[in-house]
Amino acid sequence: MAHGSAARVVTRKSPELLAAVDLGSNSFHMVVARYSHGQLVIIDRLREMVRLGAGLDAEGRLDREVALRALACLERFGQRLRDMHPDTVRVVGTNALRRAHRKQAFLERARAAIGHPIEIVSGMEEARLIYSGVAHTMPSGGGRRLVVDIGGGSTELIIGDGLVPLELESLEVGCVGLSERFFPDGRLSAKRFERARVAVRSELEPIQIAYQKRGWAQAAGSSGTIRAIGDALRELDPGVQVIRRDGLEHLIGSLCAFENVRELRFASIDAERRSVFPGGLAILAEVFAVLGIDRMEVSDGAMRDGLLYDMVGRITKEDARERTVRAMQGRYHVDLAQAERVERTAQGLLEQVAADWQLDDPLAEQILNWAARLHEIGLDVAHARHHQHGAYLLENADMPGFPREEQRLLAKLVGSHRRKLLTEGFERLLPPWDKRVINLIVLLRLAVLLHRGRGRLPLPNLALVAKGRTLEIRFPMRWLRENPLTVADLSQEIDWLRAVDFRLRVYSSRGVPAV
Repeated sequence: MAHGSAARVVTRKSPELLAAVDLGSNSFHMVVARYSHGQLVIIDRLREMVRLGAGLDAEGRLDREVALRALACLERFGQRLRDMHPDTVRVVGTNALRRAHRKQAFLERARAAIGHPIEIVSGMEEARLIYSGVAHTMPSGGGRRLVVDIGGGSTELIIGDGLVPLELESLEVGCVGLSERFFPDGRLSAKRFERARVAVRSELEPIQIAYQKRGWAQAAGSSGTIRAIGDALRELDPGVQVIRRDGLEHLIGSLCAFENVRELRFASIDAERRSVFPGGLAILAEVFAVLGIDRMEVSDGAMRDGLLYDMVGRITKEDARERTVRAMQGRYHVDLAQAERVERTAQGLLEQVAADWQLDDPLAEQILNWAARLHEIGLDVAHARHHQHGAYLLENADMPGFPREEQRLLAKLVGSHRRKLLTEGFERLLPPWDKRVINLIVLLRLAVLLHRGRGRLPLPNLALVAKGRTLEIRFPMRWLRENPLTVADLSQEIDWLRAVDFRLRVYSSRGVPAV
Protein backbone atom coordinates (compact mmCIF):
# COMPACT_ATOMS: atom_id res chain seq x y z
CA MET A 1 0.00 0.00 0.00
CA ALA A 2 1.64 3.19 -1.14
CA HIS A 3 -0.05 5.60 1.23
CA GLY A 4 0.53 3.71 4.46
CA SER A 5 4.20 2.87 4.17
CA ALA A 6 6.22 4.84 6.66
CA ALA A 7 9.89 5.26 5.94
CA ARG A 8 11.56 2.03 6.89
CA VAL A 9 14.38 2.06 9.38
CA VAL A 10 16.82 -0.51 8.11
CA THR A 11 18.42 -2.17 11.11
CA ARG A 12 21.69 -3.83 10.30
CA LYS A 13 23.80 -5.91 12.58
CA SER A 14 27.24 -4.37 12.93
CA PRO A 15 29.69 -6.52 10.96
CA GLU A 16 32.76 -7.84 12.71
CA LEU A 17 35.11 -7.16 9.77
CA LEU A 18 35.32 -4.17 7.43
CA ALA A 19 37.68 -3.66 4.48
CA ALA A 20 38.70 -0.58 2.51
CA VAL A 21 40.65 -0.62 -0.75
CA ASP A 22 42.29 2.54 -2.11
CA LEU A 23 43.17 2.36 -5.81
CA GLY A 24 45.66 5.22 -5.89
CA SER A 25 47.52 6.60 -8.87
CA ASN A 26 50.78 5.20 -7.52
CA SER A 27 49.92 2.37 -5.11
CA PHE A 28 46.95 0.15 -4.32
CA HIS A 29 46.26 -0.27 -0.60
CA MET A 30 43.92 -2.55 1.30
CA VAL A 31 43.19 -2.45 5.01
CA VAL A 32 41.01 -4.88 6.96
CA ALA A 33 39.75 -3.95 10.42
CA ARG A 34 37.66 -5.49 13.16
CA TYR A 35 34.82 -3.30 14.41
CA SER A 36 34.11 -4.12 18.01
CA HIS A 37 32.54 -2.14 20.85
CA GLY A 38 32.52 1.03 18.77
CA GLN A 39 36.21 0.86 17.83
CA LEU A 40 38.22 -0.18 14.80
CA VAL A 41 41.25 -2.44 15.20
CA ILE A 42 43.42 -2.93 12.11
CA ILE A 43 44.17 -6.61 11.56
CA ASP A 44 45.62 -6.64 8.05
CA ARG A 45 47.25 -4.24 5.59
CA LEU A 46 48.35 -4.88 2.01
CA ARG A 47 50.11 -2.52 -0.38
CA GLU A 48 51.33 -2.93 -3.94
CA MET A 49 53.01 -0.38 -6.19
CA VAL A 50 50.94 -0.45 -9.39
CA ARG A 51 51.63 3.02 -10.87
CA LEU A 52 48.26 3.30 -12.55
CA GLY A 53 48.78 7.00 -13.15
CA ALA A 54 51.99 6.39 -15.07
CA GLY A 55 50.04 4.10 -17.37
CA LEU A 56 47.82 6.89 -18.71
CA ASP A 57 48.80 8.61 -21.96
CA ALA A 58 48.00 12.22 -22.87
CA GLU A 59 44.51 11.21 -24.04
CA GLY A 60 43.74 9.33 -20.83
CA ARG A 61 44.09 5.86 -22.34
CA LEU A 62 45.35 3.16 -20.01
CA ASP A 63 48.41 1.18 -21.06
CA ARG A 64 47.63 -2.53 -21.50
CA GLU A 65 50.59 -3.71 -19.43
CA VAL A 66 49.69 -1.41 -16.54
CA ALA A 67 46.06 -2.50 -16.73
CA LEU A 68 47.11 -6.16 -16.48
CA ARG A 69 49.37 -5.34 -13.52
CA ALA A 70 46.45 -3.60 -11.80
CA LEU A 71 44.08 -6.51 -12.46
CA ALA A 72 46.60 -9.02 -11.11
CA CYS A 73 46.90 -6.96 -7.92
CA LEU A 74 43.12 -6.78 -7.57
CA GLU A 75 42.84 -10.54 -7.94
CA ARG A 76 45.26 -10.97 -5.05
CA PHE A 77 43.29 -8.48 -2.96
CA GLY A 78 40.11 -10.28 -3.97
CA GLN A 79 41.34 -13.52 -2.44
CA ARG A 80 41.44 -11.79 0.95
CA LEU A 81 37.97 -10.31 0.47
CA ARG A 82 36.28 -13.37 -1.02
CA ASP A 83 34.23 -14.29 2.06
CA MET A 84 33.26 -10.75 3.08
CA HIS A 85 29.75 -9.38 2.60
CA PRO A 86 29.42 -6.63 -0.06
CA ASP A 87 28.17 -4.13 2.54
CA THR A 88 31.42 -4.48 4.51
CA VAL A 89 33.81 -3.65 1.65
CA ARG A 90 34.44 -0.39 -0.21
CA VAL A 91 36.81 -0.14 -3.17
CA VAL A 92 37.58 3.42 -4.25
CA GLY A 93 39.46 4.81 -7.24
CA THR A 94 41.05 8.27 -7.20
CA ASN A 95 42.88 10.60 -9.62
CA ALA A 96 44.10 8.10 -12.21
CA LEU A 97 40.66 6.57 -12.63
CA ARG A 98 39.08 10.03 -12.64
CA ARG A 99 41.31 10.98 -15.59
CA ALA A 100 41.06 7.70 -17.50
CA HIS A 101 38.91 7.70 -20.63
CA ARG A 102 36.95 4.74 -21.98
CA LYS A 103 37.44 2.98 -18.68
CA GLN A 104 34.17 1.04 -18.58
CA ALA A 105 35.67 -2.23 -19.84
CA PHE A 106 38.59 -1.97 -17.40
CA LEU A 107 36.26 -1.22 -14.47
CA GLU A 108 34.11 -4.24 -15.25
CA ARG A 109 37.20 -6.48 -15.38
CA ALA A 110 38.49 -4.87 -12.19
CA ARG A 111 35.19 -5.49 -10.44
CA ALA A 112 35.29 -9.14 -11.47
CA ALA A 113 38.90 -9.44 -10.26
CA ILE A 114 38.33 -8.05 -6.77
CA GLY A 115 34.75 -9.23 -6.43
CA HIS A 116 33.28 -5.86 -5.40
CA PRO A 117 32.05 -2.67 -7.13
CA ILE A 118 34.57 0.11 -7.67
CA GLU A 119 33.60 3.66 -6.74
CA ILE A 120 35.38 6.60 -8.36
CA VAL A 121 35.37 9.57 -6.00
CA SER A 122 35.85 13.24 -6.78
CA GLY A 123 38.91 15.10 -5.60
CA MET A 124 36.87 16.86 -2.92
CA GLU A 125 35.44 13.58 -1.66
CA GLU A 126 38.95 12.13 -1.61
CA ALA A 127 40.01 15.11 0.50
CA ARG A 128 37.11 14.58 2.91
CA LEU A 129 37.96 10.91 3.37
CA ILE A 130 41.65 11.70 3.90
CA TYR A 131 40.79 14.22 6.60
CA SER A 132 38.48 11.72 8.29
CA GLY A 133 41.23 9.09 8.29
CA VAL A 134 43.75 11.47 9.85
CA ALA A 135 41.33 13.04 12.33
CA HIS A 136 40.19 9.66 13.62
CA THR A 137 43.70 8.23 14.02
CA MET A 138 45.64 11.20 15.45
CA PRO A 139 45.17 12.65 18.92
CA SER A 140 43.54 16.05 18.88
CA GLY A 141 46.04 18.75 19.76
CA GLY A 142 43.37 21.40 20.13
CA GLY A 143 42.47 23.97 17.48
CA ARG A 144 42.28 23.57 13.75
CA ARG A 145 44.41 21.09 11.84
CA LEU A 146 45.85 21.33 8.34
CA VAL A 147 46.16 17.97 6.60
CA VAL A 148 48.28 17.48 3.48
CA ASP A 149 48.23 14.31 1.40
CA ILE A 150 50.49 13.88 -1.64
CA GLY A 151 49.24 11.18 -3.96
CA GLY A 152 50.47 9.94 -7.29
CA GLY A 153 48.12 12.13 -9.33
CA SER A 154 46.81 14.79 -6.95
CA THR A 155 47.54 16.62 -3.72
CA GLU A 156 44.82 17.20 -1.15
CA LEU A 157 44.87 20.00 1.43
CA ILE A 158 42.23 20.18 4.15
CA ILE A 159 41.69 22.41 7.16
CA GLY A 160 39.37 21.00 9.79
CA ASP A 161 38.33 21.33 13.39
CA GLY A 162 37.95 18.07 15.27
CA LEU A 163 36.25 15.64 12.90
CA VAL A 164 34.72 18.38 10.73
CA PRO A 165 36.50 19.55 7.54
CA LEU A 166 36.20 23.30 6.95
CA GLU A 167 38.27 23.84 3.79
CA LEU A 168 38.81 21.15 1.16
CA GLU A 169 40.99 21.32 -1.94
CA SER A 170 42.32 18.79 -4.43
CA LEU A 171 45.14 20.02 -6.68
CA GLU A 172 45.91 18.39 -10.01
CA VAL A 173 49.54 17.80 -9.14
CA GLY A 174 50.99 14.58 -7.74
CA CYS A 175 54.34 12.91 -7.26
CA VAL A 176 54.01 10.68 -10.34
CA GLY A 177 53.12 13.36 -12.88
CA LEU A 178 55.54 15.94 -11.47
CA SER A 179 58.42 13.45 -11.41
CA GLU A 180 57.76 12.37 -15.00
CA ARG A 181 57.61 16.00 -16.14
CA PHE A 182 60.61 17.50 -14.34
CA PHE A 183 62.75 14.51 -13.35
CA PRO A 184 62.50 12.23 -16.42
CA ASP A 185 64.43 8.97 -16.13
CA GLY A 186 65.29 9.96 -12.56
CA ARG A 187 67.58 12.85 -13.50
CA LEU A 188 68.30 15.28 -10.65
CA SER A 189 69.56 18.88 -10.45
CA ALA A 190 68.88 22.11 -8.58
CA LYS A 191 67.33 23.63 -11.74
CA ARG A 192 64.94 20.72 -12.10
CA PHE A 193 63.81 21.16 -8.50
CA GLU A 194 63.29 24.88 -9.00
CA ARG A 195 61.18 24.35 -12.14
CA ALA A 196 59.13 21.70 -10.42
CA ARG A 197 58.50 23.98 -7.45
CA VAL A 198 57.40 26.86 -9.69
CA ALA A 199 54.81 24.51 -11.25
CA VAL A 200 53.56 23.53 -7.80
CA ARG A 201 53.49 27.16 -6.71
CA SER A 202 51.14 28.05 -9.57
CA GLU A 203 48.71 25.39 -8.33
CA LEU A 204 48.89 26.58 -4.72
CA GLU A 205 48.61 30.35 -5.22
CA PRO A 206 44.81 30.39 -5.86
CA ILE A 207 44.13 28.87 -2.41
CA GLN A 208 46.95 30.56 -0.48
CA ILE A 209 45.01 33.53 0.90
CA ALA A 210 41.89 31.55 1.85
CA TYR A 211 43.91 28.92 3.68
CA GLN A 212 46.11 31.35 5.52
CA LYS A 213 43.06 33.38 6.50
CA ARG A 214 41.34 30.28 7.90
CA GLY A 215 44.50 29.33 9.82
CA TRP A 216 45.45 26.22 11.78
CA ALA A 217 47.15 25.28 15.02
CA GLN A 218 48.87 22.11 13.80
CA ALA A 219 49.77 20.47 10.49
CA ALA A 220 49.76 16.77 9.65
CA GLY A 221 51.02 14.92 6.62
CA SER A 222 49.37 11.79 5.26
CA SER A 223 50.42 9.36 2.48
CA GLY A 224 53.43 7.19 1.81
CA THR A 225 55.29 10.04 0.13
CA ILE A 226 55.27 12.23 3.23
CA ARG A 227 56.16 9.29 5.47
CA ALA A 228 59.11 8.48 3.19
CA ILE A 229 60.26 12.12 3.38
CA GLY A 230 60.05 12.02 7.17
CA ASP A 231 62.09 8.80 7.25
CA ALA A 232 64.73 10.29 4.92
CA LEU A 233 65.03 13.35 7.16
CA ARG A 234 65.66 11.06 10.14
CA GLU A 235 68.43 9.32 8.19
CA LEU A 236 70.13 12.69 7.76
CA ASP A 237 69.51 13.59 11.41
CA PRO A 238 68.32 10.85 13.82
CA GLY A 239 67.08 13.53 16.22
CA VAL A 240 64.39 14.76 13.83
CA GLN A 241 60.88 14.25 15.25
CA VAL A 242 58.78 16.29 12.82
CA ILE A 243 59.18 17.66 9.30
CA ARG A 244 60.46 21.24 9.20
CA ARG A 245 61.02 23.65 6.33
CA ASP A 246 64.81 23.85 6.77
CA GLY A 247 64.95 20.05 6.85
CA LEU A 248 63.16 19.85 3.49
CA GLU A 249 65.57 22.34 1.93
CA HIS A 250 68.50 20.33 3.31
CA LEU A 251 67.05 17.12 1.87
CA ILE A 252 66.64 18.73 -1.55
CA GLY A 253 70.27 19.84 -1.40
CA SER A 254 71.30 16.28 -0.53
CA LEU A 255 69.46 14.91 -3.55
CA CYS A 256 71.00 17.52 -5.85
CA ALA A 257 74.43 16.15 -4.97
CA PHE A 258 73.51 13.16 -7.17
CA GLU A 259 72.80 13.13 -10.89
CA ASN A 260 70.18 10.39 -10.81
CA VAL A 261 67.79 8.85 -8.28
CA ARG A 262 69.46 5.48 -8.92
CA GLU A 263 72.49 6.78 -7.01
CA LEU A 264 70.51 7.57 -3.84
CA ARG A 265 71.53 5.55 -0.80
CA PHE A 266 68.63 6.31 1.52
CA ALA A 267 67.25 3.15 3.10
CA SER A 268 63.87 4.88 3.45
CA ILE A 269 63.61 5.50 -0.32
CA ASP A 270 63.13 2.01 -1.71
CA ALA A 271 63.46 1.07 -5.37
CA GLU A 272 59.68 1.27 -5.92
CA ARG A 273 59.39 4.84 -4.60
CA ARG A 274 62.70 6.20 -5.87
CA SER A 275 61.47 7.40 -9.28
CA VAL A 276 58.59 9.47 -7.83
CA PHE A 277 60.36 10.72 -4.70
CA PRO A 278 61.75 13.97 -6.20
CA GLY A 279 58.31 15.08 -7.35
CA GLY A 280 56.80 14.40 -3.94
CA LEU A 281 59.61 16.26 -2.20
CA ALA A 282 59.19 19.29 -4.49
CA ILE A 283 55.45 19.38 -3.75
CA LEU A 284 55.88 19.23 0.02
CA ALA A 285 58.66 21.82 0.06
CA GLU A 286 56.50 24.25 -1.89
CA VAL A 287 53.43 23.57 0.27
CA PHE A 288 55.56 24.54 3.29
CA ALA A 289 56.87 27.65 1.55
CA VAL A 290 53.58 28.97 0.09
CA LEU A 291 51.39 28.28 3.14
CA GLY A 292 54.06 29.24 5.66
CA ILE A 293 54.13 25.92 7.49
CA ASP A 294 56.80 25.64 10.19
CA ARG A 295 56.40 22.04 11.33
CA MET A 296 54.40 19.00 10.31
CA GLU A 297 53.70 15.73 12.08
CA VAL A 298 53.41 12.54 10.07
CA SER A 299 50.11 10.70 10.38
CA ASP A 300 49.49 6.98 9.94
CA GLY A 301 45.90 7.73 8.93
CA ALA A 302 44.99 7.99 5.26
CA MET A 303 42.02 7.80 2.90
CA ARG A 304 41.52 4.07 3.44
CA ASP A 305 41.12 4.73 7.18
CA GLY A 306 38.59 7.42 6.31
CA LEU A 307 36.71 4.85 4.24
CA LEU A 308 36.54 2.51 7.21
CA TYR A 309 35.16 5.23 9.48
CA ASP A 310 32.72 6.24 6.75
CA MET A 311 31.40 2.67 6.72
CA VAL A 312 31.11 2.74 10.49
CA GLY A 313 29.09 5.95 10.13
CA ARG A 314 26.71 4.28 7.71
CA ILE A 315 26.22 1.42 10.14
CA THR A 316 25.63 3.69 13.13
CA LYS A 317 23.27 6.04 11.25
CA GLU A 318 25.82 8.84 10.88
CA ASP A 319 25.92 8.43 7.10
CA ALA A 320 27.65 11.40 5.47
CA ARG A 321 25.34 11.01 2.46
CA GLU A 322 22.27 11.63 4.63
CA ARG A 323 23.85 14.84 5.92
CA THR A 324 24.61 15.92 2.36
CA VAL A 325 21.02 15.33 1.21
CA ARG A 326 19.64 17.33 4.14
CA ALA A 327 22.08 20.15 3.40
CA MET A 328 21.06 20.25 -0.28
CA GLN A 329 17.38 20.31 0.66
CA GLY A 330 18.07 23.40 2.74
CA ARG A 331 20.35 25.06 0.23
CA TYR A 332 17.86 24.71 -2.63
CA HIS A 333 14.75 25.48 -0.56
CA VAL A 334 13.03 22.13 -1.07
CA ASP A 335 9.37 21.84 -0.06
CA LEU A 336 10.03 19.26 2.67
CA ALA A 337 6.39 18.23 3.06
CA GLN A 338 6.08 17.47 -0.65
CA ALA A 339 9.41 15.66 -0.69
CA GLU A 340 8.28 13.50 2.23
CA ARG A 341 5.00 12.65 0.48
CA VAL A 342 6.80 11.59 -2.68
CA GLU A 343 9.40 9.61 -0.74
CA ARG A 344 6.77 7.76 1.28
CA THR A 345 4.84 6.79 -1.82
CA ALA A 346 7.93 5.82 -3.83
CA GLN A 347 9.05 3.61 -0.98
CA GLY A 348 5.64 1.97 -0.75
CA LEU A 349 5.69 1.23 -4.48
CA LEU A 350 9.22 -0.17 -4.22
CA GLU A 351 8.21 -2.56 -1.44
CA GLN A 352 5.72 -4.23 -3.78
CA VAL A 353 8.05 -4.77 -6.75
CA ALA A 354 11.55 -5.04 -5.21
CA ALA A 355 11.71 -8.83 -5.48
CA ASP A 356 10.36 -9.04 -9.04
CA TRP A 357 12.63 -6.26 -10.29
CA GLN A 358 15.72 -7.32 -8.30
CA LEU A 359 15.70 -4.03 -6.41
CA ASP A 360 16.26 -5.54 -2.98
CA ASP A 361 19.80 -4.10 -2.89
CA PRO A 362 19.91 -1.52 -0.04
CA LEU A 363 21.28 1.08 -2.46
CA ALA A 364 18.09 0.87 -4.55
CA GLU A 365 15.99 2.02 -1.61
CA GLN A 366 18.51 4.67 -0.59
CA ILE A 367 18.87 6.16 -4.08
CA LEU A 368 15.10 6.22 -4.60
CA ASN A 369 14.59 7.94 -1.23
CA TRP A 370 17.30 10.53 -1.90
CA ALA A 371 15.93 11.18 -5.38
CA ALA A 372 12.47 11.75 -3.90
CA ARG A 373 13.88 14.20 -1.36
CA LEU A 374 15.85 16.11 -4.00
CA HIS A 375 13.69 15.82 -7.11
CA GLU A 376 12.64 19.50 -6.93
CA ILE A 377 16.02 21.15 -6.24
CA GLY A 378 16.07 22.44 -9.82
CA LEU A 379 13.10 24.70 -9.03
CA ASP A 380 15.58 26.99 -7.29
CA VAL A 381 17.13 27.61 -10.72
CA ALA A 382 13.99 27.84 -12.88
CA HIS A 383 10.61 26.14 -13.16
CA ALA A 384 11.06 25.35 -16.85
CA ARG A 385 13.04 22.10 -17.23
CA HIS A 386 13.65 22.03 -13.48
CA HIS A 387 14.23 18.27 -13.65
CA GLN A 388 17.18 18.90 -15.98
CA HIS A 389 18.54 21.66 -13.75
CA GLY A 390 18.30 19.30 -10.78
CA ALA A 391 20.14 16.56 -12.64
CA TYR A 392 22.95 18.97 -13.54
CA LEU A 393 23.32 20.10 -9.95
CA LEU A 394 23.45 16.55 -8.64
CA GLU A 395 25.96 15.32 -11.20
CA ASN A 396 28.34 18.24 -10.79
CA ALA A 397 28.04 19.36 -7.16
CA ASP A 398 30.49 18.40 -4.44
CA MET A 399 28.43 15.90 -2.44
CA PRO A 400 30.34 14.62 0.62
CA GLY A 401 29.90 10.89 1.10
CA PHE A 402 28.77 10.19 -2.46
CA PRO A 403 31.05 8.41 -4.92
CA ARG A 404 30.68 9.59 -8.50
CA GLU A 405 28.72 6.53 -9.60
CA GLU A 406 26.05 7.14 -6.96
CA GLN A 407 25.89 10.84 -7.90
CA ARG A 408 25.43 9.91 -11.55
CA LEU A 409 22.69 7.41 -10.69
CA LEU A 410 20.93 9.94 -8.48
CA ALA A 411 21.17 12.56 -11.23
CA LYS A 412 19.60 10.16 -13.75
CA LEU A 413 16.60 9.59 -11.49
CA VAL A 414 16.02 13.27 -10.81
CA GLY A 415 16.59 14.24 -14.45
CA SER A 416 14.06 11.67 -15.59
CA HIS A 417 11.30 12.18 -13.02
CA ARG A 418 8.94 14.10 -15.35
CA ARG A 419 7.99 14.71 -18.97
CA LYS A 420 9.74 12.93 -21.85
CA LEU A 421 12.05 10.19 -20.65
CA LEU A 422 15.53 10.16 -22.22
CA THR A 423 17.63 7.01 -21.79
CA GLU A 424 20.84 8.61 -23.06
CA GLY A 425 23.69 7.94 -20.64
CA PHE A 426 22.13 4.90 -18.97
CA GLU A 427 24.84 2.75 -20.54
CA ARG A 428 27.50 4.75 -18.66
CA LEU A 429 26.17 3.54 -15.32
CA LEU A 430 27.97 0.59 -13.81
CA PRO A 431 26.13 -2.75 -13.71
CA PRO A 432 23.56 -3.60 -12.53
CA TRP A 433 22.24 -0.03 -12.47
CA ASP A 434 22.61 0.46 -16.23
CA LYS A 435 19.70 -1.98 -16.60
CA ARG A 436 17.76 -1.39 -13.35
CA VAL A 437 17.76 2.41 -13.39
CA ILE A 438 14.67 2.46 -15.62
CA ASN A 439 12.66 0.63 -12.95
CA LEU A 440 13.67 3.10 -10.23
CA ILE A 441 12.81 5.99 -12.56
CA VAL A 442 9.32 4.58 -13.22
CA LEU A 443 8.66 4.32 -9.48
CA LEU A 444 9.81 7.89 -8.88
CA ARG A 445 7.79 9.22 -11.83
CA LEU A 446 4.63 7.55 -10.51
CA ALA A 447 5.19 8.87 -6.99
CA VAL A 448 5.67 12.42 -8.31
CA LEU A 449 2.66 12.12 -10.63
CA LEU A 450 0.37 10.90 -7.84
CA HIS A 451 1.31 13.91 -5.69
CA ARG A 452 1.15 16.51 -8.43
CA GLY A 453 -1.67 18.29 -6.60
CA ARG A 454 0.53 18.58 -3.49
CA GLY A 455 -2.47 17.70 -1.35
CA ARG A 456 -2.32 16.30 2.16
CA LEU A 457 -4.99 13.63 1.71
CA PRO A 458 -3.53 10.10 1.69
CA LEU A 459 -3.53 8.02 -1.46
CA PRO A 460 -5.72 4.95 -1.71
CA ASN A 461 -4.43 1.39 -1.55
CA LEU A 462 -2.52 0.69 -4.75
CA ALA A 463 -1.62 -2.79 -5.98
CA LEU A 464 1.38 -3.27 -8.28
CA VAL A 465 2.48 -6.22 -10.39
CA ALA A 466 5.88 -6.02 -12.09
CA LYS A 467 7.37 -8.23 -14.75
CA GLY A 468 10.32 -7.25 -16.95
CA ARG A 469 9.60 -3.90 -18.58
CA THR A 470 5.93 -4.00 -17.67
CA LEU A 471 4.19 -2.58 -14.61
CA GLU A 472 0.51 -3.00 -13.79
CA ILE A 473 -1.05 -0.70 -11.21
CA ARG A 474 -4.60 -1.01 -9.81
CA PHE A 475 -6.65 1.83 -8.30
CA PRO A 476 -10.03 1.83 -6.56
CA MET A 477 -12.65 2.69 -9.22
CA ARG A 478 -14.23 5.41 -7.12
CA TRP A 479 -10.89 7.16 -6.59
CA LEU A 480 -10.23 7.21 -10.33
CA ARG A 481 -13.65 8.79 -11.00
CA GLU A 482 -12.91 11.45 -8.38
CA ASN A 483 -9.47 12.30 -9.83
CA PRO A 484 -9.84 12.81 -13.58
CA LEU A 485 -6.68 14.96 -13.80
CA THR A 486 -4.60 12.08 -12.42
CA VAL A 487 -6.21 9.75 -14.97
CA ALA A 488 -5.21 12.17 -17.72
CA ASP A 489 -1.66 12.32 -16.35
CA LEU A 490 -1.47 8.53 -16.25
CA SER A 491 -2.60 8.39 -19.87
CA GLN A 492 0.22 10.74 -20.85
CA GLU A 493 2.66 8.71 -18.74
CA ILE A 494 1.71 5.54 -20.61
CA ASP A 495 2.68 7.25 -23.88
CA TRP A 496 5.95 8.62 -22.53
CA LEU A 497 7.00 5.21 -21.18
CA ARG A 498 5.94 3.41 -24.34
CA ALA A 499 8.46 5.57 -26.22
CA VAL A 500 11.27 3.86 -24.25
CA ASP A 501 9.78 0.39 -24.66
CA PHE A 502 8.23 0.26 -21.20
CA ARG A 503 4.61 -0.79 -20.66
CA LEU A 504 2.54 0.84 -17.93
CA ARG A 505 -0.96 -0.57 -17.54
CA VAL A 506 -3.55 1.06 -15.31
CA TYR A 507 -6.58 -0.86 -14.04
CA SER A 508 -9.39 -0.37 -11.60
CA SER A 509 -9.54 -2.66 -8.60
CA ARG A 510 -12.10 -4.73 -10.53
CA GLY A 511 -9.57 -5.49 -13.24
CA VAL A 512 -11.08 -3.10 -15.78
CA PRO A 513 -8.58 -1.01 -17.82
CA ALA A 514 -8.81 2.53 -16.45
CA VAL A 515 -6.74 4.35 -19.06
